Amino acid sequence: MPRPGPATFFRQSLKSNSYIADELVNVYLLRPLASVIVWVVYPTRITPNMVTVAAVVIGCVAGWFYSAGTAFATFMAGVLILLKDIVDDADGQLARAKQLYSRRGRFLDSIGDFVVDVVVFAGIGWSVYIPKPGVGAPLLAFLGLAGITLRVSYHVFYQVSFLHTEKRYALNRIVEEVTEEDRKGSRTDYALQLIFGWIYTWQDRLMLRIDTWCRAGKVRDGILATWYGDRLGLRLSGLLGFGTEISLLALCSWFNALETYLWMNLILMNGIWLVSVLYRRYYLAPNLS
Repeated sequence: MPRPGPATFFRQSLKSNSYIADELVNVYLLRPLASVIVWVVYPTRITPNMVTVAAVVIGCVAGWFYSAGTAFATFMAGVLILLKDIVDDADGQLARAKQLYSRRGRFLDSIGDFVVDVVVFAGIGWSVYIPKPGVGAPLLAFLGLAGITLRVSYHVFYQVSFLHTEKRYALNRIVEEVTEEDRKGSRTDYALQLIFGWIYTWQDRLMLRIDTWCRAGKVRDGILATWYGDRLGLRLSGLLGFGTEISLLALCSWFNALETYLWMNLILMNGIWLVSVLYRRYYLAPNLS
């Protein structure tokens, strides 16, 4: 059987036939680039989990470059962190192409993302601290790490909720609670699920609480598909996805503007998050009710 072309792998990478389920930067830039990687490794014995580990290594190397604090190192860190995200997209595409998608891969991918975030923001914090010693840089870096973690969880909550209404992406639960079946399954999968839970389950519950508050008792179960499928709502939360967040970081890195990035992370990105929440609470919920 001939190997499919990159365009085929790209189409397989989309989690829904509707582009509104994904970030615009993913659909038009990152996933097409990732599909080329998938096309190259598809005939080999490389597995999606190997690609995930490669993405984590690239991300950690980017964090090391950030910590160097020079303009050249910061530029290279921006290249590497964007490459990490492209390779990170490729693992899911390869899993779907080879029909190897698994919960183990899902947990490994998400845990790896958090590890990379910690390393990268530690490096950024140190780089900003070197010329300006004091509590400001570490505080901004910590708020940046917390912000990107929570905002991406918000995006994932609405993306997964939308995909569930389309009967897709069923292996991802909206809130990752441990079940008896999980305990009786693979020990490796269970251990990864516990680590995943320590990092993310409380965030999933928080996003569910925010969503419940936004619905304000006005959106009944019968129209949840419309609620989670609202185009503008998904576009707003899509601006908070990992691809968009990392693209902003890479752009600021190439201009050697890490302190500017930390302020944009704090003000601009949290401002978009606030607009998204208020849109659902005060515009979408009353109109759907």
